[in-house]
Amino acid sequence: MRVIDLWSEKKKPTVSFELYPARDPAAAEKLDKVIDRLAKLEPDFVSVTFGAGGSTREGSYALVKKLKQEKGLEVVAYFTCWGLGPEQISAVLDDYRELGVETILAARGDPPHDQPGFQPHPESLAHASDLIAFIKPRYDFCIACAGYPEGHVEAASPEKDLEYLKLKVDRGADFVITNYTYDNDLFFAFQKRARALGIEMPILPGVMPIYSVKMMENLARLCGASIPDRVRKDLESLDPADKKAVAAYGIDLACDLWRGLLRGGAPGIHIYTMDRSKAAVQIVTTLRDEGLL
Repeated sequence: MRVIDLWSEKKKPTVSFELYPARDPAAAEKLDKVIDRLAKLEPDFVSVTFGAGGSTREGSYALVKKLKQEKGLEVVAYFTCWGLGPEQISAVLDDYRELGVETILAARGDPPHDQPGFQPHPESLAHASDLIAFIKPRYDFCIACAGYPEGHVEAASPEKDLEYLKLKVDRGADFVITNYTYDNDLFFAFQKRARALGIEMPILPGVMPIYSVKMMENLARLCGASIPDRVRKDLESLDPADKKAVAAYGIDLACDLWRGLLRGGAPGIHIYTMDRSKAAVQIVTTLRDEGLL
C-alpha cells in the first residue's frame, strides 16, 4: 500500500516505527526479537534507514525484505542519494520496486563517517529535492520527505529550510515525516508555517523517546533538536546511573508529547526506536488503552 492512502482509508491515527540495519550478528539477533515484539502491535508501516553513501545498502535491502516477506509489514524504505550516481540510484530503487515496496522516503544523506577516503560519484545528486525530481518521472513510488520543526542543522535559517521543504513538495513529495522535538509547540508552529506556504499534505511527527541521558545529548547535537529546560530539570532530579528511572521518565514524556500531538490533530505517531522495543510497546499500548490510537 502507498502510505499516503492510509490517511484516507484509516479512521484512527497511524502507528509507525523506524528501524535500522544491524551492524553485526549479535545486533541482528537482538533486532529479530525487537521486530517480533513490534510486529505484534500491528503497525501501519515500518521505515528502514539507508546508510550514508550506500554504506548499508545490502543490510537495508535485507531488512526491508525480511519485514515485508517474513513479517508481512508495510515498509517505507529510506533512500539517501549523497555520493551515488544515477545508475546506482536506479539500481537501488529497482531492487525495492521488485520487492514490492511502494513508498520511499527520499533524503540527501551525509558523507559516510567511517569511510574517510570515500569519493562521491561525479553525477551525485546534491539535494533531496533533486532525488525526488529524479524519482518522480521514472517510478510510481509514493514519496515521503523529511521535515525539520527546528530547521535542519545545516540550514541558514528555519525560514530558508522551510523553503527547501516546499521545493521537495513541489517536486513530488506526498507526505512529510519530521525530525523529533521535545516541545509540541515547535511542531505545531512548524506545521502552521508549512500550511501558510501551501504545504497541505500530511505532516507526520516523529518523536524520540529518551533512552539515556548520554544518547539524548548526542542525538540532539547531531539532529539539531533542542532540549527544553523543563526536561533537563526533570532529568537532573534523577540519578543518571539509574537507567530504569531515566527510561521510565522517557516513556512518560513521550506519552505526554504524543497525547498533545494526537489531540492537536496529528495524523499519527512515528517512533524512532533506535532498534529497541520496550519504550515503543509501552507507549503504543498506553495510548491505545486511552483511546487515542
